[in-house]
Amino acid sequence: MEILVNMKQLGAKRDKIKAVPFVLAGEPKTVRELIVSAVQTCTEAFRQRGAAGEQPLTEEQMRQMEEIGKIAFGVHWGNEEIDPEQAKADALQAYEDGLVRIFIGEEQLGAPDNSIRLHEHDTVTFLRLTFLAGRMW
Repeated sequence: MEILVNMKQLGAKRDKIKAVPFVLAGEPKTVRELIVSAVQTCTEAFRQRGAAGEQPLTEEQMRQMEEIGKIAFGVHWGNEEIDPEQAKADALQAYEDGLVRIFIGEEQLGAPDNSIRLHEHDTVTFLRLTFLAGRMW
């Protein structure tokens, strides 16, 4: 299933959010399944980039990176392998702890076991919340 994920363009001088195609394995029926499927897709893409090694950038890739204000070569500074099961557990824990919010269109998703209706090419936003500087108490 292909969805669109809203992504902030890093390094942009102005806030730029672009919907990027994102392929999920299967069709998630719950929030939990959506999180697990998204993490699975991301860890596999990370593994493939690491296995490919350093490749020269194409003109198209450089133009795309130029738009966001940073040209990077995707160098991995470590040889650590990702544990997919730990990555899934961490993502679910972050969602349950309220550090991440997920929206389909403009509708915020609820508890991890709530059912969802996700259609082909729906727009999904993963919003990571951060603490403000300073102390909580």
